[in-house]
Amino acid sequence: MSLTAGCQLGPYEILEPIGKGGMGEVWKARDTRLNRMVAIKQLLGQHNARFQQEARAIAALNHPHICTLHDVGPDYLVMEFVEGKTLRGPLPTEEAVRLAVQMAGALEAAHRKRIIHRDLKPTNVMITETGVKLLDFGLAKLTEPGDDDATRTVEGTLVGTVAYMSPEQAQGKPLDERSDIFSFGAVLHEMVSGARAFPGESTAEVISAVLRDEPRAVDAPAELAAIIQRCLQKAPAGRFASMLEVRTALEKVKLGEASQSSIAVLPFANMSRDPDDEFFSDGLAEEIINALVKVPGLKVIARTSAFAFKGQNTDIRKIAEILGVGNVLEGSVRRSGHRIRVTAQLITAADGSHLWSERYDREMTDVFAIQDEIAAAIAGAMQLKLSAAAAPRRTPRLPAYEAYLKYRHYQWGFTPEALQRSKECLEQALALDPRFALPYVGLADYHLASAAVGAKPAREAMPRARDLAQRALELDPDLAEAHAMLGIVAGHYDFDWRENDRRFRLALAREPISCHLRQWHSLFHLSALGQAEEALRQLDRVLEEDPLSQMWHWTRSNVLKSLGRDDEALAANRRACELDPQFWLGRTFLGLHLALRGSHTEARECIEKGAAAAPWCPINVGLLAGALENTGESERAGALLAQLRSAAHGSGIGLAYYHLVRGEIDHAAESAGKAAEERFPGILTILIRPFEAQFRQSRGWPALLKKLNLPGA
Repeated sequence: MSLTAGCQLGPYEILEPIGKGGMGEVWKARDTRLNRMVAIKQLLGQHNARFQQEARAIAALNHPHICTLHDVGPDYLVMEFVEGKTLRGPLPTEEAVRLAVQMAGALEAAHRKRIIHRDLKPTNVMITETGVKLLDFGLAKLTEPGDDDATRTVEGTLVGTVAYMSPEQAQGKPLDERSDIFSFGAVLHEMVSGARAFPGESTAEVISAVLRDEPRAVDAPAELAAIIQRCLQKAPAGRFASMLEVRTALEKVKLGEASQSSIAVLPFANMSRDPDDEFFSDGLAEEIINALVKVPGLKVIARTSAFAFKGQNTDIRKIAEILGVGNVLEGSVRRSGHRIRVTAQLITAADGSHLWSERYDREMTDVFAIQDEIAAAIAGAMQLKLSAAAAPRRTPRLPAYEAYLKYRHYQWGFTPEALQRSKECLEQALALDPRFALPYVGLADYHLASAAVGAKPAREAMPRARDLAQRALELDPDLAEAHAMLGIVAGHYDFDWRENDRRFRLALAREPISCHLRQWHSLFHLSALGQAEEALRQLDRVLEEDPLSQMWHWTRSNVLKSLGRDDEALAANRRACELDPQFWLGRTFLGLHLALRGSHTEARECIEKGAAAAPWCPINVGLLAGALENTGESERAGALLAQLRSAAHGSGIGLAYYHLVRGEIDHAAESAGKAAEERFPGILTILIRPFEAQFRQSRGWPALLKKLNLPGA
């Protein structure tokens, strides 16, 4: 019987159509016996077995966030009529998390009954006054023990909506509850971003994206973005093991009151006549960040992420949502002769109200006092307390301090030009005030960075870094970054891992710990010594405070790779490149990840882009030579190899990457041994540990460990 408005189906009066799907039509109806509204789904076509399957599935479920089954007819289901609207994104973060917890709980209940939904998508999620209702278990499957085909798609056909299918479902493979977890991740992605995780203009394009592409990045708090990313891993083993784990993770996302004890300090506007004074206004904001870090219980977003919105005129509420904070500080700086005017205002992100504001008209020499006063005022406005005063630190001469702020302004680059500019600023600061400790550590970092990207030979750069760090400690014995630098030199130049451990213990003896120092600890100590799980935990803490730093995402990618979590490593590397398309180190390593997966054409394109930005880097030369060889361009590859072999330094590390991207692991291990002899400082952190699974297969693995003085040699 075909249903039409006004007809009668048993005790049900048909009122109006609600929707139509591949297997049936859904009508709004009135149960004349109980005088209540119901939804009737009538079977269309030859799907009776599937229809009965849905009835059994829904009947087995009793959950406040799953649509209730009232009755079953020969070719129809009578279900709870759900008043509301279908799910649409983007939603505010708190609402998205609240609804996601309800969805996860509903799916968790279904999975306990051995039922997987198999067709989770936004149109099957209704938002009502009481929350979520999951609809349409028409593709749900009751898994039976020992039934290998119980979760296969019917006769290999593709069922469900392709944009939300798991890769295994799209390929017609057996499914388990982790397939629903993937679909849940795709829906949650859309709830947060308002866009599909896997776009495409045709079914074929969407399926291809689901099978091969990483999902679009989402602007969300780091914890929530990590949950989405893990749900959307291509391999089921990379996802959460159960919806219970998903729900538990979502319930731990810090929202509401927790976010109120958090702040982002935006770059202060430069109101001076001289545009070159921008470095000073940026530096003032950064120094306030450093002061606020000392407030116990206050989450403070680091410079890289807080300054990511500079010049974009982004709404304060959007910035706060992306960075996961409850408060934002903004201000301006005007310099005129020897005078300075600073204005600052603390804004509550939720409603845009001002918690505190102040204007300071002072002499330039008072700039250090202004920083401390602003930090204290913010702590008071947020009903927090500054930590007990540390030992007083010597105030540098103002011209030297300004030169140091210029270094901080230019520091964020990995080109020879940026490195040289940083070096000049630091040398100027020390010429103006030789007893200013911080520039010595900055210069040590310059030498480390120069060696780590192959711009300088390690045997020249690393001893100089040690001398500079020791000089900093003579001036300030408690300077944590100086102890850490000595630990880096001890481990990655002397291969003295006991001294590496001792120095990092000294560096970490006192809170607060800066993002940069925590990243050094994760990479140059924990990861180097094979403690990858703890290294990852430390990096996750870094990303809570600095979620938009391309460098930290790239570092995290290397640690994930060392743990064998290849899909997550690839996604983290892609995220680094999305955050900064000019980040050449991320671009070349993205190519390396792709090459090891056999995507040689895409890998070559990535590596060529990165190498074009830094053709002097031996890592890039080796990777590009390997990528070209993999795509049949042997002549170009040969020219690069000749260039590499004749280089004054860096040939070992370059050749190691060449052989790695070529899959020639014995030769890669041999070249890595030469890089160890050259004391290349990144050999452990960006070569050996991330790709240890490959190196362990080589005949040269024991000899390589011995050269690096590592346990197991």
